[in-house]
Amino acid sequence: MAQTVAIVDALKAALRANGVTYQQVAAALGLSEASVKRLFAERQFSLQRLDQVCALVGLEITDLVRQLEPQALVDAIAPELEQELVSDMSLLLVAFCALNRWRFEDICATYSLGEPQVITHLVRLDRMGLIELLPGNRIKLLISYDFQWQPQGPIQRFFESRVQEDFLACRFDRPGEIRLFVNGMLSVRSNEVMQQKLRRLALDLRHCHQEDLSLPLEQRFGVSLMIAMRPWEMEVFRRYRRVEDDKCYPGHGGKPQS
Repeated sequence: MAQTVAIVDALKAALRANGVTYQQVAAALGLSEASVKRLFAERQFSLQRLDQVCALVGLEITDLVRQLEPQALVDAIAPELEQELVSDMSLLLVAFCALNRWRFEDICATYSLGEPQVITHLVRLDRMGLIELLPGNRIKLLISYDFQWQPQGPIQRFFESRVQEDFLACRFDRPGEIRLFVNGMLSVRSNEVMQQKLRRLALDLRHCHQEDLSLPLEQRFGVSLMIAMRPWEMEVFRRYRRVEDDKCYPGHGGKPQS
């Protein structure tokens, strides 16, 4: 029974990820929408009906069973693989789409890469261990919830040299945009508290991203959130200091950074 519940839950997640509604399932099975909801709530599926619903998202029942098998997820990739990504902009584009759970069809419909090129890139991402490319060009992410790029690695350097300037070249005054710049004098403890809150804010963005995956692509849009906080004093102010020391942040080695 436990495995049946897990299989039906996996199917429900696959429907949500592919934007398939209960109404569409009902039409395919020749049932009312209320009956379909009851089937999922009670996990009462015959093999025939289970197979029919799987077909709506291009899956086999064996695909659902395979998804239930424990699989190690990736927390990070090696710097040389990050370098491979930033060395090919079309590969990097497909990687970011895949990591944001775009479907193969959405990538091809949105960008002029061509299906063969997208497939080639997905195969490379599969070899990197970021995704598993399934039959029908379906994409299964293999990254953990805590996945991060290498600190000061190729992806972060790419962001600093090319993306950061482009991101900040904006007035941040249109709908959906915001820029806050606040400064103050904090103790070490208060600084640590604020950093914890900023990490939670970043986690909230991840949660919202996960919740919105059930929506069709046309109802979602790319959003970037940059959070930065550090002991800092403007260069034009610091040059007036009598002595450049570490008073900017107790315990900070060397002079205050700019």
